[in-house]
Amino acid sequence: MAAPEPEAPPTVPTRAKDHSPWNWLLFIPIVVPLIPAFFNGDSPRVFGFPRFYWLQLAFILLGVGTTTLVYQMTKKRGGR
Repeated sequence: MAAPEPEAPPTVPTRAKDHSPWNWLLFIPIVVPLIPAFFNGDSPRVFGFPRFYWLQLAFILLGVGTTTLVYQMTKKRGGR
């Protein structure tokens, strides 16, 4: 009677390594709001709001748009 084979240890799932150049676009919504020249002024006003306030909303749209673009370009198609 042969000894039973030891069971292989369970494998731990590893993170996918995605080295796509599209990921570099994610720096845009991080760096652009850090440039003080964009905030240095009161005009132009949009619907009576000073530049600082409407620019914050524009940065949100920039982040959402950039993230959506990178996701669409890097998601796995077909297969698993």
